[in-house]
Amino acid sequence: MARILVVDDERDVVTLVGFLLKKDGHEVDTAYHGGEALAKLGLEPAADVKLPELVIMDVMMPVFDGYTVARRAGEAERTKHVPILMLTAKGQTRELFEHQPNVAAVLEKPFDPQRLREMVNCIFKP
Repeated sequence: MARILVVDDERDVVTLVGFLLKKDGHEVDTAYHGGEALAKLGLEPAADVKLPELVIMDVMMPVFDGYTVARRAGEAERTKHVPILMLTAKGQTRELFEHQPNVAAVLEKPFDPQRLREMVNCIFKP
């Protein structure tokens, strides 16, 4: 299955999402703030790292928020093809990602675990 990076400052969310993804056979890596996410994407500092095939990321986080990470990932040649599924507690933020080509989907918190799994499957279907 796929290698997925889960980024959220709420450890319970990371644990839940990781559990669901592993149950579906995915390999899961985690980060707890935007700075860690940029490092695991090899963007800050610049590094040659094994990229995830999907990033599932919260919007509101310390160090760098999800907007910043998504923008930076979308601008970088090595990561612009990596889709991002944004998790947000703020439904009105969905429009902010409409023009961000690497943001494949937005899911509001609290989310239905089955809906998350469906969205992940849709992202990977050709």
